[in-house]
Amino acid sequence: MPAAPRSRTPSTVAPATRAVRPVAVAVAPVAPALVQPAPTIAQLQGSSLADLVQAELEKLILQGRFAPGDKLTEAALAAQLGVSRGPLREAFRRLEEAGLVRTEKNRGVFVRSLPIDEVLEIFEVRAMMDQAIGRKLAHTLATAQVRELRRMADEMDRAAKAGDADAFHATNLQFHDRLLVLADNQKLAATYRKLTKELTLHRRHNLSAESMLMFAREHRQIVKAIAAGDAEAAGEAMYRHVMNSRERTLHNHLQRRNEAA
Repeated sequence: MPAAPRSRTPSTVAPATRAVRPVAVAVAPVAPALVQPAPTIAQLQGSSLADLVQAELEKLILQGRFAPGDKLTEAALAAQLGVSRGPLREAFRRLEEAGLVRTEKNRGVFVRSLPIDEVLEIFEVRAMMDQAIGRKLAHTLATAQVRELRRMADEMDRAAKAGDADAFHATNLQFHDRLLVLADNQKLAATYRKLTKELTLHRRHNLSAESMLMFAREHRQIVKAIAAGDAEAAGEAMYRHVMNSRERTLHNHLQRRNEAA
């Protein structure tokens, strides 16, 4: 007698056109009585907690809220930011890699203070990098991108004439970072940004009423040379801009040292 045919159960396949609904990720609440978070950490989502802590501490250091040589007390910062010590220690490690803090065994973490010789060397490296960026952009930038740079240069000019060092400093950083982005070289960008962070406190001290007007003129010269497609002039303008900042940094350092003597 022939065997009865084996029955087959059809497999269930989800229709190809079935929409997938986004999944909301819940964030566990933190007890309000224990937390007094900084706004950036309380409001930002989508990054790891260590990322947010690093960003907040970096901002405080670069704004001068923590001066070179200041100790970053782990317990106090954990309470202030509303985080455990794990993310804070990871943020310290990253900031040390970025050159903004140093860790001393059995003493703690301190905001890094660069010796003047190292500062001057960084300016020289930055000058050569900026020279290469200026040459490249003179060949590659479109009209709309030049217009964007000119707008930032105009903002710095207005801030310089108003004596607004904070606005000038912020726009100056945006201007140079935008040049870096437009140069489109990731390895260059990573090295450049690390050096920029290390120099930020020194550069902020360079902003007198006189120097802001001088730097504003230099930014306009940079944009003019890039807009004209003159690679040599653009590279030279950016090189001289950084070296002028180097000379002013050295002058200010010697002046402070003489005053302290």
